[in-house]
Amino acid sequence: MNQASRGHGALLLRGLCGALCSAMLLFVVETPAQAQSLLTHHVRQDVISGKAQFLRRLPETQTLRLNLVLPVRDPAGLEKFLQEVYDPTSPSYRHFLTVPEFTARFGPTQEDYDAVVHYATAKGFTMVGGTRDAMDVQIEGSVTSVQAAFNVSMGVYLHPTEDRTFYAPDREPTVALPFPLWHISGLDNYSIPHPALVHANSQAVKSNATTGSGPSASFLGTDMRAAYYGTGSLTGSGQNIGLLEYYGYDIADLNTYYTNAKQTSLSSHVTGVSTDRTSLSCLASSGCDDTEQILDMTQALGMAPGITTLYVYVGSSDTAILGAMSSANPLPLALSSSWTWTPDDPGTDDPYFKKMATQGQSFFQAAGDSGNWKTSTFPSEDPNVICVGGTDLTTASAGGPWSGETVWVDGGGGISTDHLAIPSYQQLAGVITSTNKGSTTYRNGPDVSANSNFTFYVCADQTTCTVNYYGGTSFAAPMWAGYIALANQQAKTNGTSAVGFLNPTIYPFGLSSSYTTYFHDITSGSNGYSAVTGYDLATGWGSPNGAALINALTGPATPGFSVSASPTSVSVTQGSSGGTTITSTVTGGFNSAVALTASGQPTGVTVGFSPTSITGTGTSTLTFTVASTTTTGTYTVTVTGTSGSLVETTTVNLTVTAPASANFTLSASPTSITVTGGSSGTSTITSTVSGGFNSAVTLSASGLPSGVTATFNPTSITGTGTSTLTLKTTTRATTGTRTITITGTGGGKTHTTTVSLTVRR
Repeated sequence: MNQASRGHGALLLRGLCGALCSAMLLFVVETPAQAQSLLTHHVRQDVISGKAQFLRRLPETQTLRLNLVLPVRDPAGLEKFLQEVYDPTSPSYRHFLTVPEFTARFGPTQEDYDAVVHYATAKGFTMVGGTRDAMDVQIEGSVTSVQAAFNVSMGVYLHPTEDRTFYAPDREPTVALPFPLWHISGLDNYSIPHPALVHANSQAVKSNATTGSGPSASFLGTDMRAAYYGTGSLTGSGQNIGLLEYYGYDIADLNTYYTNAKQTSLSSHVTGVSTDRTSLSCLASSGCDDTEQILDMTQALGMAPGITTLYVYVGSSDTAILGAMSSANPLPLALSSSWTWTPDDPGTDDPYFKKMATQGQSFFQAAGDSGNWKTSTFPSEDPNVICVGGTDLTTASAGGPWSGETVWVDGGGGISTDHLAIPSYQQLAGVITSTNKGSTTYRNGPDVSANSNFTFYVCADQTTCTVNYYGGTSFAAPMWAGYIALANQQAKTNGTSAVGFLNPTIYPFGLSSSYTTYFHDITSGSNGYSAVTGYDLATGWGSPNGAALINALTGPATPGFSVSASPTSVSVTQGSSGGTTITSTVTGGFNSAVALTASGQPTGVTVGFSPTSITGTGTSTLTFTVASTTTTGTYTVTVTGTSGSLVETTTVNLTVTAPASANFTLSASPTSITVTGGSSGTSTITSTVSGGFNSAVTLSASGLPSGVTATFNPTSITGTGTSTLTLKTTTRATTGTRTITITGTGGGKTHTTTVSLTVRR
């Protein structure tokens, strides 16, 4: 009903039923106006224009899985934080947020998140996933529920460019919430994600695979490590990498790759993560192709063979996958996507890319494999991803160093076809020039590049492996993720932060006099845009030039120190001494004296350090001297190292025990108590100590019949002393005679005594 019709109906009803009916009508008329439009678009242009022919209504019983994405809170504050966290002159430089910190500062409130969950379940949906940290609520329900909840009509349309149909809404969805949602993923299947991968059958591109270590001189992941990093010691130790995938995999294909390449398998490093219940299994016999997934693994692991875990995030929704990648624990800092897709709105996923940047994550996106951009190649164009183009690499020998590189003719790059605005890092003077023909208005790509030619060894689909058959920027993106895992390892060793979103850093690098020290500048070849000196729309700034770029990204080691204890737990008997070793480890050339102190030790314990301070990496002996009167128990002692304004701490667990000869006994008087139900009886519990025992003895009772409770006053005894045991009964207490066991525990000793309790009516 349009507004005019509503108004006409209102007048008729007012005439019929007066003031009361008018008030009721006002409520009915205004209720739909409370519905909120979403902050992104959902209706495909081909549906709006009629280019996609409407065929029929989508069956109302069909089940759809949707992902409700909540908006970022304080988007202006998020933009400001991003500017500061990547500004080397800012006090906030690379002070990245943790996942909980991002949620608390920029994510949805718990109240808003709960409101979305309640709205969905009240509309008949089942919640199947999502988290507040990931800013999403994953739901499942019938088309009937979808149409009613979001005020749309779901139709089936003939795809205008592909031989298939798709479903989609006929209008923008709305929700009756007190705030707008950001997006609803899954309302259509107009766009099917595609891997940035091609094979050589229809390509007239010469393969340069003459120096690889794999079969038929094809390149392996280890060849890319040798070419782009070299022979250094970094392996990615302690780091995690995340891969975005739309389908699962068969780990047997990865093992086949390593077997045929005569290398030790790294498949044990791989962990699959289903982000929305999508199967982690992908078998050719079931019509699933795992070529992209396996080659991504080989390139990431080839570059960083020592990583802790390679997480493979599998899902059917871009927002579900990105939400999981940006909220995982542990959080992988190096991320790669070799897939392209066309969302309903090019801004759909940008909040997740910004979130990743605030958390120190580096998201590498393949630029595509159809030459310069003529149509949307999302998310390569997003200004908050690191777009990776393609090159044609030659090496000096099998497993040898970089020799030369030109543009890969099919590598993606160019000017944003979605007209996404040029980011600040590309507005620096000297980036966009008349020579490279970039845009001063829209986002340009790629940012960096790496080998993508048909020069690789690939195993997939539980069949014969291929040589020099597949190519694509699919290979380049995970290579870069592996390379940055090396950088993050070095940053951690240096005591500096992870490198995070690279673009604000590498664009100034490219304009500096050290540019060719950091990058291989590719100056020949074309993808439709010619390679030129410096930045270009075919290869960006180029490929990584060994360890020099890593050194520049991670910076010099920050001068500092840390303190540690070995062992971390010490047991000392009353009246004796014991200790541990405190080690000070320095970084970045730190050479000042570190003074040692301790706190948290109990009364009667004297602490001594020998020496009292450490200069450089060294040790000191920490000694605890325990008096015979010190109360037994376990205490946390904090050891603090101080040098100027720098303060570091470690902890030692000190356990004080009584000597073997120290002991106590328990006795009860009287040993027999007779009571009637509903009354109480008492006995005196006496602790008698010997051998210098002075620990508190805590008392407890067991064996109580139903309806009887026991209390002690006091609850513990120190030294030789007494406590009154009161046995209180209810009128329904179990009658008869029972043996009550009284247990005393203290100083590592346990002793018991008994009391006979008789309950009568």
